[in-house]
Amino acid sequence: MLNLDSLKKSRVYQEAKEEGSLQTKLEMIPILKELGLTIEQIAERLKLDVETVRENYQQ
Repeated sequence: MLNLDSLKKSRVYQEAKEEGSLQTKLEMIPILKELGLTIEQIAERLKLDVETVRENYQQ
């Protein structure tokens, strides 16, 4: 039987988790923009690089 800890340590699980986390952060950008935060402030708060925020800030 597959151990849950083993699954959580797998590369596939880690990549899916990171992608989900990134998607959530990208969805937060317009919300933080509405609150008046700058690109730099959003990048700092979400721990993303400024260019990633800038690309999604325009949308």
